Amino acid sequence: MSTDWTPRVVALDIDGTLLKWVDGQTEDYETIPGPVYDAVHRALDAGAHIVLASGRSPHGMTRIADMLDIPREEADQLWIVASNGAVVFRYPPMEVVHEETFDAAPAVAAVLEHHPHALVAVEERGVGGYRVNRVFPEGEISGEQIITDVADIVGEPVSRVIIRDPEATADDFIELAARLGLHGTDYVVGWTAWMDLSPVGVSKASGLEHVCDALGLGAADVLAIGDGRNDIEMLRWAGRGVAMGQAVDEVKAAADHVTASVHDEGAAVEMSLWFAPRTA
Repeated sequence: MSTDWTPRVVALDIDGTLLKWVDGQTEDYETIPGPVYDAVHRALDAGAHIVLASGRSPHGMTRIADMLDIPREEADQLWIVASNGAVVFRYPPMEVVHEETFDAAPAVAAVLEHHPHALVAVEERGVGGYRVNRVFPEGEISGEQIITDVADIVGEPVSRVIIRDPEATADDFIELAARLGLHGTDYVVGWTAWMDLSPVGVSKASGLEHVCDALGLGAADVLAIGDGRNDIEMLRWAGRGVAMGQAVDEVKAAADHVTASVHDEGAAVEMSLWFAPRTA
């Protein structure tokens, strides 16, 4: 990395990067630490574009933008990459500018054959909430949960499917995905198994590429920070990809640098290298 390089785009994962993801999350889970908030605004002061990039649904991301107080008053709409790159939108108001969909039925059927008790969800985009085959544990997905047969949940093209099995482990899902040859599958490692199914070739990197094209910038201009397996493509693609300190080895190996953990405000530590705190 050149010593005179400065990020023009800062792509930030949410859970485990901006927010301290923990088992058995509590109501104060969604709080932006002061150092992270300040670093985001220093980047904006320097003229960088902040882009939120997450596996979350669009409606699960706008609240984070509001907590960060971005975009600022009179500024252009914020760019957000949602659903692991399948949805790219501007905010506020929510304006979808790119969406990728796919036929998820075969992949969902293959997973359910091995994990028949798994929970399945697809976001009801435009209104928030999810269509689910059974209710997810409280706090795991946002908005209303509408009980729906699996055949109807994936009966038409979708941008993202969540599969979660309380009786399995993350390693079980990793092994299953390899066995089934699933593509574009992301795992959020926690106390249970969680799998996101996405369209082939779609990732946070492909979503960010749409944003950069619109801004007249490229991957070389991007600082990307994340902690999950769904961040791997983004970290490899960006001019500087940074893994959070608590990330698994596979994610760290994809990064150019490893910062401090989310509990030590690693995102702020990294951003402060490029957007220094003000001196008295």
